[in-house]
Amino acid sequence: MTNTPSSPASTPTLLFICTRNGGKSQMAAALAAKHGGDTVEVHSAGTNPGTSINEESAAAIAEVGADMSQGTPTAIDPDLLCRADRVIVLGSEAQVEPVDGMRAEIDTWITDEPSARGIEGMERMRLVRDDIDGRVRELLDGLKSEKTRTVR
Repeated sequence: MTNTPSSPASTPTLLFICTRNGGKSQMAAALAAKHGGDTVEVHSAGTNPGTSINEESAAAIAEVGADMSQGTPTAIDPDLLCRADRVIVLGSEAQVEPVDGMRAEIDTWITDEPSARGIEGMERMRLVRDDIDGRVRELLDGLKSEKTRTVR
């Protein structure tokens, strides 16, 4: 999933990473694209990408007006790691090592896993989506604040 900005020089680049790149990182990217519009450039990738988008994840995202259905699991691009302003790893399973030239620190979001409490299916996906959505909104609000401080 990529949301291409109109003015890349002043637009933060976000890279969301998980293991398979079919669920959580794609969800985060879809939500960031929805909420951030052309104020952010959004990418997602996986440390060991699968072959398809998680259907329940896509359905949960669609419920809130975002779209990840056309996403394709993708491996991490080292050039994108260097170019990204924010690198966010979703979950503890994906391990991302910094590469020479990176300007962003690697941040990890540990999402509560409802299945550990016996919650499965769409109820699980909605809880995961809502947790990620809150974090994405907080990230975007922080980026707006940074931009406002820089402009002044």
